Amino acid sequence: MPTDQLSKTFAALADPTRREILARLSSGAASVSEIAEPFDMTMPAISKHLKVLEKAGLVIRGKAAQWRPRKLNAEPMKGVSEWLENYRQHWEDRLDRFDAFLTDLQPDKYDDAGSTKKKEAKP
Repeated sequence: MPTDQLSKTFAALADPTRREILARLSSGAASVSEIAEPFDMTMPAISKHLKVLEKAGLVIRGKAAQWRPRKLNAEPMKGVSEWLENYRQHWEDRLDRFDAFLTDLQPDKYDDAGSTKKKEAKP
């Protein structure tokens, strides 16, 4: 069954180690040993994490002579951002409606000077 890019990206981002690797790569390309340095895990484990990130398109393997630096490719995160934007707008609208509801429940209103005045009765 084919997996869409958004699913691959979310699956790769689901692991905190992979998110830390991406954070490290956001400051520039690094070798596998440089990436592995802060982690208390084996090189094969780091390589597996990198492979998941590469399959998701979040990490690109470079080639510079004998050095094979890994670089961040943030393009797949654009899809995540666009997907999340729909939900952000939805919740923002709901919170605005909730705020208006709570404002209507307040018994007193405030004038421009900050003093309270009685809520006017609706006809």
